[in-house]
Amino acid sequence: MDEATTRTFESYDIQKLLTLLPHRYPFLLVDRIIEAKGDEFCIGIKNVTANEPQFMGHFPGRPIMPGVLLIEGMAQTAGALCVASMGASVRSPSVYLMTVDKAKFRKPVVPGDRVEFHMTKFAKRRNMWWFRGEAKVDGALVCEAEVSAMLAPAE
Repeated sequence: MDEATTRTFESYDIQKLLTLLPHRYPFLLVDRIIEAKGDEFCIGIKNVTANEPQFMGHFPGRPIMPGVLLIEGMAQTAGALCVASMGASVRSPSVYLMTVDKAKFRKPVVPGDRVEFHMTKFAKRRNMWWFRGEAKVDGALVCEAEVSAMLAPAE
């Protein structure tokens, strides 16, 4: 068997994400993780809809997803991966965004788009992870950044 056929991927539906992340509507910015491999990489999905509160002011008549929310969606996707990699025996820790580097915004994201957050770990030290993220719509790169997260013990 070749490596591609022996890989196993996980996926997390919204119910699982709600156990991994403390975020709730309107600030939960990932709807599903469709592919995950340990803490190495994952692909999270955000379905952008016109009834989201940020579109009331950003911008009326031409709604555009704020770039900072795309970065937050990347961070939440990576954070869910970190918590899930800790296993079920560990009480869900808090995940804190530590850094955002090399952020670039390539194209606007608008209601009706399905954003894919492609997150790949490039470093880990103790309770900190570093990820490279790409947000894509229909295969086109719309945003990229490097983010780091720290897990703190559950209180």
